Amino acid sequence: MARRSSFSASSATSALTRAYQRNLQAFTQAAIGNGRRIARQVTKKVADAAAEQRKPPPGPGDWISGIAMGPGGTRGYHLYRPPGLQLAFGEKLPLMVMLHGCGQTGREFATSTRMNRLAARERFLVLYPEQDRLHHPQGCWNWYDTRSGNADREAATLMAAIDQVCLLYAVDRARVAVAGLSAGAGMAALLATRQPGRFAAVVMHSGVAPGAAQSTATAISAMHGRRAASIPTTAVGKAIGAAAQGAVLPPLLVLHGDADHVVAASNAHSAAMVWAAATAGRPSPERLVRRGQRHPMRVTDFKRGRRTVVTLCQIEKLGHAWSGGLKSVAYSDPAGPDASRLLWAFVQKQFKPVI
Repeated sequence: MARRSSFSASSATSALTRAYQRNLQAFTQAAIGNGRRIARQVTKKVADAAAEQRKPPPGPGDWISGIAMGPGGTRGYHLYRPPGLQLAFGEKLPLMVMLHGCGQTGREFATSTRMNRLAARERFLVLYPEQDRLHHPQGCWNWYDTRSGNADREAATLMAAIDQVCLLYAVDRARVAVAGLSAGAGMAALLATRQPGRFAAVVMHSGVAPGAAQSTATAISAMHGRRAASIPTTAVGKAIGAAAQGAVLPPLLVLHGDADHVVAASNAHSAAMVWAAATAGRPSPERLVRRGQRHPMRVTDFKRGRRTVVTLCQIEKLGHAWSGGLKSVAYSDPAGPDASRLLWAFVQKQFKPVI
């Protein structure tokens, strides 16, 4: 009887083991199946997002992809080319370089600013360099890390992209301007101070004042307004860098909202003062400009003789967003004055007449 009990217990244990193994196998197969489904869904989402970025923004014209290589590595870009170019007759067009803000892509920036629509009407090329997330997880341009040299290496890579576009496409090298939003504004100023002879104009929208930061820690402090307002305008060399000394800086347009809680509005005044000090500009009386129902703005021109070297536009009620941008896109405020039109009007005044 004892042996039968032992045999029965052993059989029961074996049956339980086999049932456990079957259940474990079924669970494993189900988990693998779910994992594969999730992986396929993630892959599809990534592929769809990549395809969306490759898709041109709405409107006529060409949306051309490219890659440039420089001291800071490789960076992709998109070039907008308006329709109806007379290439056979040697037509050359102005180039507007647009540098996006943190968390944006070139396509999103193009959609927000609607710069392509303006370019199609006014006939100019638009270059949208794009930050690589491997170089910055948040997609910010490294405008601030001048102490280590990283900012200058990235600026050199962006200049390589501009040179590549000038070589491959019908660009009038005498009519090149650069503009940026937020981190893009900081990089636009850095490019203009490092290569002042290459740009006819520079536009900073919601950016930190030039020279206010040299590292990540000082950049954060400057964004909060704890460094920008303290830049000594007499120490221009320290503020904008030695590369700009002895050179003629291009005219600067500064756009900034007084309700910006990401980059303190004090940076706008600091940027204008630093640039004006470097270009011997003197402030004209401030004027209030209001266009329809859009947010009003306080405008101050800094002049050297009869020429405007800096224009400061402080926009009321505007946060950290492209003024007059498309409502459906992040970092855009349609209630503000049309920054795209403002910047192009400013830039055009700096171009020499084409003979």
